[in-house]
Formats: sequence, structure tokens, C-alpha cells
Amino acid sequence: MNDLSIYFSPLPEEDVNYEGEQIGQIIISNFGEFPEIASKSIALFSVPEYRGNADHKNNDSRSEFRSKLKQLSRSKNWNSTIYDLGTIIPGEELKDTYFAISSVVHELIKTDVIPILIGGSQDLVLAAYDAYAKLEQLVNICSIDHSLDIGGPEVAISHNAYLTSLLLKRPCYLFNHANIGLQIPYAQPKELKLVESLYFDVCRLGEFNDDFKRAEPHLRNADIINLDFNSIKASDVFSHKANPNGFQAQQICQISRYAGISDKVNFFGVFNYIDFNEMSDKLLSEILWYFIDGYQSRWGDFPVSSKAGYFKFNVELENGNHSIVFYKSHKSDRWWMEVPYPPQKGSKYERHHLVPCNKEDYDRAMQNEMPDLWWKTYQKLT
Repeated sequence: MNDLSIYFSPLPEEDVNYEGEQIGQIIISNFGEFPEIASKSIALFSVPEYRGNADHKNNDSRSEFRSKLKQLSRSKNWNSTIYDLGTIIPGEELKDTYFAISSVVHELIKTDVIPILIGGSQDLVLAAYDAYAKLEQLVNICSIDHSLDIGGPEVAISHNAYLTSLLLKRPCYLFNHANIGLQIPYAQPKELKLVESLYFDVCRLGEFNDDFKRAEPHLRNADIINLDFNSIKASDVFSHKANPNGFQAQQICQISRYAGISDKVNFFGVFNYIDFNEMSDKLLSEILWYFIDGYQSRWGDFPVSSKAGYFKFNVELENGNHSIVFYKSHKSDRWWMEVPYPPQKGSKYERHHLVPCNKEDYDRAMQNEMPDLWWKTYQKLT
């Protein structure tokens, strides 16, 4: 791994004695001596870069989320090492900060380390995406957000208008984008039309509230989790920046844990963490705790090679030319469906033609209904 210490400012020394079961006892922090990072670990760092949000001018980070996290107790199954690398100080220009984030994330994921980034404005997810582009890896992004953050081609990159900039990058390595938590009053009809034309996925806040299982496959299908802290209900975080409607605190922690459990997820970012206070610091620490706990509880059952550990179901749709293959894991009872793609595409789409789904998709196919997720994926592959 290349030297990452050049990008980080160390954390201030602590005068705290943590008890044996608290996270503060096991986390390896950069207090001046940058740690040697082992593979199959988690690396936390913060980036107080807010220039992508014109409404926020103060770059001074006064958050105490780190101390709140270290006071929490770890679970008995936590075996992976956790690092706190410190803070990436914003560069002279915004592009300098992007470069630093991209370089750090690239080195970490290349070494099989899960980066957890605490931002800063949400446009910083572009820098994380650039890390995957350096690896020439197609990626899926799952955004936990009340809006689509699309913007227009003529609009400057910002926290609420970055997705178009990402789509316009060439070559484009974005295979799929899923939004969980969209509130329709914050989405323009032309944005919804664009999302539909690109075969991207949306799970509206109301749909999530009706049944969490509608969102779980999107989390399981993601490489990058992009969580907008403003998607949380304002009253749950004592925030003046968030909205009156949004995810409840327990729901956002549930989302975080399922993101951690996903075998594909290898980047977790919490952005727009701006209007912080003691309550929001506590909630952020719990969000991180649940992601880490999910990561430590991974099943390792994403069916990329041998299918020996799965039940296989073939469903022939009547009056059609499609046969759908479903897999159900022996370990976790989770479901996937197989979507064919032209062989001339090579191994480029190998990670994307097995799509996470629910049993309801299998039941729908048994009723001779084409699952919407299968059709969208098929269109993108062909």
C-alpha cells in the first residue's frame, strides 16, 4: 500500500480510559503515528469539506461523534481491526480534496479495506467513485436520500446536483444507481423520467415504511453506500437543516446494518453531516456501530463462483421467451436471480448479472409476472 499518511491530519491526543468492552479499547487511531493498515479491516476517516454546499461556510469540525462511538460496546463477534485514520484537511481547491479522497479510497479498497468516510458535502461521493474508475471497475451506488440530486449538465457540481456530473464522466463506470428514501415533493418529473430511462431503481420513503424488504436488495447490490444525513427526520437529530419527514433514527440504523452485511459493499459514506449537536453525534456513532456490526456478521454467500451452497429454481414464463433462474442461500435464506448477458461482453458484467432479490420476486415469477428488477437489469446488460 502506498503511503497514505501525507493526506491526513492526526487526531488530538485523548485523556480517556476506556473499559475493556468499549470500542475505544480496540480502535487503532492516528494520534501522530500513522498505523500500518492490514487487509480485511475497516478504516474510518473524516473530511470537513463543505465547499460543495453554498449554504454552509464553516469548515470547522466540532463534532464529538468519535468519542461517542468509542464509548459504545463492541459485539463479541467483532474480529476485524478498526482504524481511525484521522482527518483529511480540505485542499486549497475543491479538486485537491477530491484527489486526496480518491487516492485514499483507491488504496484502501485495492487492499481489501472498507473505507468509512464522514463528510462534508455530498458531492464528495464523486471522489469515492473516481477511486473505482482508477480500478476500471463497474460500480453500483445506493443513495439513502430524500432527493435524487441530479441537477443539469450546466449546473456546477454541488451537494444536491452531482449525479449528472457522475453520469457525464467518460468512460462511465456506473452500472446502477438506487435511491432509498425518495420523497416525491423533492423530485422533479423530468428527474424521475431520466431515472426511469436509465433503468435505475427507486424505493420511495413511503414504500420503505410499508415494507423494508423492498429496500434490502438495493443495499445488497451496492458497492458504494452514499448516506445523506439530511434524509433523517429533523426531529430525530435536532437539526434545522433536515426535513420534517424522513427516516426515523431506528430505521437509519437498520439500513446501516444491512449495508454492512452486504458482501458487495466496500465503501460507506455519511455526507452532509453539518448541523451537528450531541444528539446527532450520538446517532452518527450508532449508525457507524451498526454498519461495523453488519460487516463483522457477513455471511460470505454472494454467489459469484460455486453454486453448491444454494437451492436453484428455474421458472419458465408462459407465452414468453424468458426463463429465470433463482438462487436461495443455504446460509442466510437470501435470494438472487440470474440475468443473462451477451457472451461478447466478457467478464465485465460478471458481478452484475446475479441480482439480489426477495422471495416475492420468485413468487411473482411463479405467477407468470416478470420481476421489474430482472427486466431493468436485462436492459442494462444488453
